[in-house]
Amino acid sequence: MNPVKVEKNTRPIMQKTEIRPTIIAPLKFLAIEPATILKMFQSVSTLQDSQLFIEYNHLNIQGGNNELLCLGEIKGIEKYWYQIETVKKALKYFHGRVLLADEVGLGKTIEAGMLLKEYLLRGMVKNILILVPTSLVSQWREELSQKFGLEFVTTDDPVFQADPDKFWKKRFIIASINTAKGSRNFAKVVSNYYDLVVVDEGHHLKNRKTLAWQLVNQIKKRFIFILTATPVQNNLIELFNLITLLKPGQFKTERLFRQEYMQKKAQPSLLQKDKLKTLLRDVMIRNTRSVIDLKLPKRYAATLRLEPDELEKQVYDQISILARESAHSLSTPMVQLLLREAGSSPFALKDTLLKLNHSHSNSVANILEIIGRIKDLAKGQALSELLLKNPAEKKVIFTQYLKSMEYVMSVLEKNNLPFVEFRGGMKAGEKDEAITRFKSDIPILLSTESGGEGRNLQFCNTIINFDLPWNPLRIEQRIGRLHRIGQTREVFIFNLSVKNTLEDYMLNILENKLNLFEMIIGEIEPILGYLGEDKEFEEIIFAIWLRSGSQGEINSSFEALGTELIKAKTEYLKSAELDREIFGEDYEV
Repeated sequence: MNPVKVEKNTRPIMQKTEIRPTIIAPLKFLAIEPATILKMFQSVSTLQDSQLFIEYNHLNIQGGNNELLCLGEIKGIEKYWYQIETVKKALKYFHGRVLLADEVGLGKTIEAGMLLKEYLLRGMVKNILILVPTSLVSQWREELSQKFGLEFVTTDDPVFQADPDKFWKKRFIIASINTAKGSRNFAKVVSNYYDLVVVDEGHHLKNRKTLAWQLVNQIKKRFIFILTATPVQNNLIELFNLITLLKPGQFKTERLFRQEYMQKKAQPSLLQKDKLKTLLRDVMIRNTRSVIDLKLPKRYAATLRLEPDELEKQVYDQISILARESAHSLSTPMVQLLLREAGSSPFALKDTLLKLNHSHSNSVANILEIIGRIKDLAKGQALSELLLKNPAEKKVIFTQYLKSMEYVMSVLEKNNLPFVEFRGGMKAGEKDEAITRFKSDIPILLSTESGGEGRNLQFCNTIINFDLPWNPLRIEQRIGRLHRIGQTREVFIFNLSVKNTLEDYMLNILENKLNLFEMIIGEIEPILGYLGEDKEFEEIIFAIWLRSGSQGEINSSFEALGTELIKAKTEYLKSAELDREIFGEDYEV
């Protein structure tokens, strides 16, 4: 039998292929809760934990910059398109070093808060230092807490006084830049490393010779945001100094910068402007009101200057005498508190007077006896007349102190006017309910200073200032609760002022010299910066009151301050015009 011949098959063997459907599923990385991220930052205990955390953040960051993680974490604010685009642009193109230079009133603080939240959610920063003017410390803390859920310690807190060394090592700090640059703190601040530094009102860094500029320059940092509505105030060297903090070497050296852009002129030529703008686009975002088409209704202010009755006058005069005589025996905050409370109402004084030591017992007893005989106030009578003219119209009444608030409550009850309270000691749910009731069916919201923070009340268009804080930014902040994006009606502001009090003099110069109530919200701070004093406005007017022994001295001192304010406003307007000339509308999102 012949063997069977087997031929090798050179053709490929055809196998049956199973056809499977293709399913496209979108993959999305969701942000871990902020509290979980912070906990992981603090307590990664094993190598595996650390690797997982690093991998998560790598995926999160690589996920792209077109989708913001922070938007779902922000509470109580409207998110405007240009703010969202600003955050996206800063995140995508500026690598953590950016000048936020929106014109006043457009919400640079909100943009900075969104960026802070975004960087934290992406695990890109661990510790943050925010440097602001003294008067803005509490405002920044409240904004970040209420709107972004971020809790910061501040230089206003007791912990700072108790242990400065420990304070500067905290993870989230808001500090007065004046405090930080002081001789006791400068070395402590620059010895630490911060992932992110934020500087508000950055125009204060215009001069490289100042301690403020040197402080920010020497701080060891990875990222830095600088906020200012007026990047240039006098000449382009200020811009050079500012950008050097953000991106050293962007304009090479000062000598070359002067040669290239100044040529002994304050402003560059048209050709040089184009080159300057190209370089600035790498570090600056500047949204303008005209491009955003922001148009707010007009607002009108009326101040009722009231004659006190004899008992009211006696209380205020005697408190002023006590303040001047006790300037060296009592602490400055205590003397200031006495005058602030007296400016609000005699009733606000009682508890503080009782805390004074025995060396003032005769004066205190006399003042308390007079207060005990007061039944009504000139401001109370004026308030009643104001409210009864249009009782159904919604109004916010602001006062600073609980005892003054109690007096206002008695005035409202006597006139059968429904109201809700809004004050600092209330729980969050109680505050929410008060705002809801005010919006729906209650015509009056009676609020302490805490009502000037974090709540937008555009559905109301009338403010009554029963008393006035010494800080003009606080006055501006009260107005800003109503006169903001979303307000559709003209806004009316009524100020109750008792003649010949410190508040009356202050209001006179703010109203008649600065036109405070007609200015854009946000303009007052840069104007006050032009006063050329390291002291805050509150300290200036307090010092005037203490050193003036007669009505004539008070008049002349406040008149001189008014002249300085006019000069400061003129300088501010010139700088704003210079900014418009240099920057135009070339840096918007």
